[in-house]
Amino acid sequence: MNGLVDLKGRALLTVEFRTALAAPALPLETWIDTGFTGELVMPRSQIQRLNLKRGLMVNAVLGDGRKSRMDTFVAWIDWFGELREVEVIASEDQSTLLGVGLLLSHRLVVDYHALRVTLE
Repeated sequence: MNGLVDLKGRALLTVEFRTALAAPALPLETWIDTGFTGELVMPRSQIQRLNLKRGLMVNAVLGDGRKSRMDTFVAWIDWFGELREVEVIASEDQSTLLGVGLLLSHRLVVDYHALRVTLE
């Protein structure tokens, strides 16, 4: 998979996202966040617009150390040639984040000189 580094220095990767297993794929631009150990974070407003199926509540420790309970939702992504069910955490922020839960067992290269992201 290939992505890019934007002018703000964010490593971006577009994934094929599905709201249900048989639903058509939608391109979803994500910001790679190696400090996030889950799979995906999406804005709550986007989750509501897509009408994602509700998952379980999870306990989370935020970047500043605060503990929180967060809503999760279920979606699917095309991940290296296979449909993969993912846990989507709802956020009040407007960023869509791709976390380490999807990066495990892969090699991530972020080339800031060439403004290129490679995930293999």
